Amino acid sequence: MTTTIALAGKGGVGKTTVAGMIIRYLIETQPGAILAIDADPSSNLNMVLGLELSWTVGDIRENILAEVKKSLTATGAAMGTLPGGVTKREYLDYEIRSALAEGERFDLIAMGRSEGPGCYCAVNHNLREIVDAISRNYRYVVIDNEAGLEHLSRRTTRDVEYLLVVSDPSQRGLVAAQRIGAFRHELNINIGECYLILNRLPDGRIPPAIQRFIDEKLDFPLLGVIPQDDTITEFDFSGRPLVEMPTDSPVYRAVADMMQRLLAN
Repeated sequence: MTTTIALAGKGGVGKTTVAGMIIRYLIETQPGAILAIDADPSSNLNMVLGLELSWTVGDIRENILAEVKKSLTATGAAMGTLPGGVTKREYLDYEIRSALAEGERFDLIAMGRSEGPGCYCAVNHNLREIVDAISRNYRYVVIDNEAGLEHLSRRTTRDVEYLLVVSDPSQRGLVAAQRIGAFRHELNINIGECYLILNRLPDGRIPPAIQRFIDEKLDFPLLGVIPQDDTITEFDFSGRPLVEMPTDSPVYRAVADMMQRLLAN
């Protein structure tokens, strides 16, 4: 069985860092392979994980539409064949599997840039089915989303067992978390449990005003807090992958504690 963990939150609150720490925890403590899906167009989860990224699903999508325009005069871009008798579904499947960046016990797919002008619905349908088929081969799937959840149901038809909404200790971050939490009920996929993660707490303590907001405005509970850690800045500046942070790092220990409690349930 595959367990899917999705992260969401306002841009800049540290979703990708948290995703990287979750992947590290799963590698170190859980059996089975992990698939990381970078669904943020900025595509920097690979830097956190220490992987080279050759191309993205967005690049593949644009390439096949370019081939379609050159090889077909009929409208529509999902079915039919490319030169050499290769179907578009076969081409997409091969290219996506080739685009997997491989780590130790985990692989990474980056979704890349969003759609440009043109017809994408049919191609996106095939892409989603292929990514879902690949995901079934992994014990865990961790999806690092863009700022909101608007595109999550376009990326996967899989159920999401855990939605982790990340916020920093700011009003804008918490309001975004509130909106994301409300929007989860409108998606075309099933979401099991939803939790808030508070990131970059200066002393690891929740100010009273933020606690009141959580208690009164959110319909999902707080999973835990992550303290501010200057080591993150040092790693970012030097270009070192964050997954190489010491095991006693306050950030990693906080995420590991949350994941241990989450998966124990």
